[in-house]
Amino acid sequence: MDHSRVPVLEALQEFRRRGDVAYGPPGHKQGRGADPRVAEIVGMDVFRSDVLSLNGLDDRRQSQGVLQQAEELMADAVGAEHAFFSTCGSSLSVKTAMCSVAGPGEKLLLSRNAHKAVISAVIINGVEPVWVHPKFDTERHIAHPPEPDDVRARLREHPDAKGMLLITPTDWGTCADIRGVADACHASDVPLIVDEAWGAHLPFHPGLPTWGMDADADLVVTSVHKMGGAIEQSSVFHLQHDRISPDVLKQREDLLGTTSASSLVYATLDGWRRQMVEQGHGLLDTALHRAERIRARLRELPGLRVMGGEIIEEGLAAEFDPLKIVVDVRELGISGMQAAEWLRAHCHIDVGGSDTCRISASITHADDETEKLLLESVRTLVERADTIERQPPVHLPEPHVLELEQAVLPRDAFFGPAEQVPAERAVSPPR
Repeated sequence: MDHSRVPVLEALQEFRRRGDVAYGPPGHKQGRGADPRVAEIVGMDVFRSDVLSLNGLDDRRQSQGVLQQAEELMADAVGAEHAFFSTCGSSLSVKTAMCSVAGPGEKLLLSRNAHKAVISAVIINGVEPVWVHPKFDTERHIAHPPEPDDVRARLREHPDAKGMLLITPTDWGTCADIRGVADACHASDVPLIVDEAWGAHLPFHPGLPTWGMDADADLVVTSVHKMGGAIEQSSVFHLQHDRISPDVLKQREDLLGTTSASSLVYATLDGWRRQMVEQGHGLLDTALHRAERIRARLRELPGLRVMGGEIIEEGLAAEFDPLKIVVDVRELGISGMQAAEWLRAHCHIDVGGSDTCRISASITHADDETEKLLLESVRTLVERADTIERQPPVHLPEPHVLELEQAVLPRDAFFGPAEQVPAERAVSPPR
């Protein structure tokens, strides 16, 4: 296919060239009604590019097939049979994927280290979750993805399960053995959904962890705004094989998705795909070298423990995304959350994530001089850590304590009768 083509961007360019005047939404009429004070901050081109897909970029019959062409190019770029764009982020895409595999009262295997979107889908759809517990790392107090043997065991216990949803990479960059999990699912003739929200970049460089489609997953959801180059809320479904019908997936997406899809999301998804096909290897190669330099420099600083390939050697994860810089700061006498707040307040940088133990930073193809800023800021944090107020130590529970019994379906619990009371009136748990 001709990956120099960008159907959505070309349609947007043609819309502007024609000078069409729309008498329907959006009400700002391509910026003519936008408050100049707003346009001064966000830019007038944001409004000019905010066009309806129908009767704008395409007609009501979709006779030009603008979106379909862009989705076919995306599928070809990443080795999928089908691709569908979503403008409501992967939170909606994960819900859609789950609803395409299991219905109310049916069982679905789920990684227990799940995103809010997964829990929301369980509540909305009324499925019975069969939790597959992650690989707990007691030393680092972190959860890595489940292993294939764990999935096989749960499928044996629940042969009526309709499929499995696996989260990989995690927020901390640790990755599952997707092929092993896919083999386990397919041996039971059920599909594997991969929530690969943090993995949109994976198809475009061999030095990155295995891409879900290449590892035989049936349906992979990516958030291109996370590690790619599209704007917020840009998400893509990637589908292959025949265990999940593309018609069913599209129907479920239509049920949950917006009727006012953003052309800004479509256009940036389209443009990012072209960029990655044409330049992705070089851009990601540069990013990988940059991340390795950052990791090496941080390891020289006292009081920091930088996570890397050793988690694979220790058998805790199948792969690790080297573009995730994960730094344990406990030896500085502070928590990761304190470190994140201090860096924001004193160095004006926002790390990608933090918890009791660590902070993380995502390096993408967009980073340049930000490398120097990150290193200088963390070095300053190390030098001034003793000025940060010491907090009482947090006693983290052992993993087995977190493995609670599921007494009722999450949907029943969520919609069940409840009484809202102030915290001081809440009943203390029995000792």
